[in-house]
Amino acid sequence: MSRYDFSAQRLFVAAPLAAGARIVLDADRLNYLLNVLRLREGDAILLFNGGDGEWRARLEEVSRRKGVLVAEERLREQTACADLHYCFAPLKHARLDYMAQKATEMGVSRLSPVITRRTQARRVNLERLAANAVEAAEQCGLLSLPEVVEEVSLDDYLAARPPGRLLVFCDEDAELADPISALRAAPAHRGVDVLVGPEGGFDPAERVAILAAAPLVARLSLGPRILRADTAAVAALTVVQAVLGDWR
Repeated sequence: MSRYDFSAQRLFVAAPLAAGARIVLDADRLNYLLNVLRLREGDAILLFNGGDGEWRARLEEVSRRKGVLVAEERLREQTACADLHYCFAPLKHARLDYMAQKATEMGVSRLSPVITRRTQARRVNLERLAANAVEAAEQCGLLSLPEVVEEVSLDDYLAARPPGRLLVFCDEDAELADPISALRAAPAHRGVDVLVGPEGGFDPAERVAILAAAPLVARLSLGPRILRADTAAVAALTVVQAVLGDWR
């Protein structure tokens, strides 16, 4: 039997959580609880805010325009994401939504859009990106949320990277075809960036720049088939978590 009740209703709140904390709900949030989650006054719900763990709360003081959630008991202590950044060429909306949700489920600590020469979408709706991360965390029992940062050019991203971080570069031309062996051979590092390019891959000049700019690089092949960028995200993060991350 699972140790976690995945049928429990969960809600992310941007407010401190402690015993007796009161979270006042506006009409829109109350409508979500009453008409989407089907809660009624006195019902319990689990709350998290990405910093104070998970709390059981009850819905109280329900009126037409507002309600109050009162935190009662902490059920789980806060956990932290691994030091794992997912750096990606933005996609069109539906596939970007999917990618943000799956990367959150995979335990990344930062979502970092990187604009390349072949990037499909040059602007990123950061609020939508963050909302998809929240939705994934609510549904999957996560306590931590990835940081969402503004998009930057590939050149600026490479220039700003701390030198001690490992850059896992998804490269269809990687010399070592076995991704497990490639990651096991990675040099000592402090934190991991997983970089996935756009549909059509990186421009040849960009590939040269990536290899030249990052002193700690693991070139990762994702097998004999061509993967779409959102599929590559899941594949790459799975391998990285299995070999270097918290799946070990």
